[in-house]
Amino acid sequence: MRLTSFTDYTLRTLLHLGSNRDRLVTIQEIADLHSISKNHLMKVVNELARNGVIETIRGRNGGFRLAHEPEDINIGAIVRMSESDFYMAECFDPEGTPCGLVKNCSLKGVLGNATKAYLDELDRHTLASLLPEPAPRETPIAFHRKKAA
Repeated sequence: MRLTSFTDYTLRTLLHLGSNRDRLVTIQEIADLHSISKNHLMKVVNELARNGVIETIRGRNGGFRLAHEPEDINIGAIVRMSESDFYMAECFDPEGTPCGLVKNCSLKGVLGNATKAYLDELDRHTLASLLPEPAPRETPIAFHRKKAA
């Protein structure tokens, strides 16, 4: 299974926002970071905002940020939100071409179980679980007083 570029960019955007919680992020910043189309990214940001995952701030110093804590953003829900379907084969699409093997085919069940396992795994993760661990603070330098002479 392969995610659409829309979902890929959605996840990249959320990872960037999760790593930059202390400030507003711009579409241009993410577009430049990943060398992706600004127009395509605007659609991603619009969809995330429409679904309440991020909040946008308009204006000269505007941008966007997460609307929820990273531990409250489920990756499975995000992938379901951003993917148009999970039809592993045409026979999964109710409006697709009917298959002559449908009565004797076990493949649809196998692929359905694989898709369920895939989504179940994504459901076990939050944005917080995908973010890099913060770098440990360096040990402060110990200063010793000179002994009085």
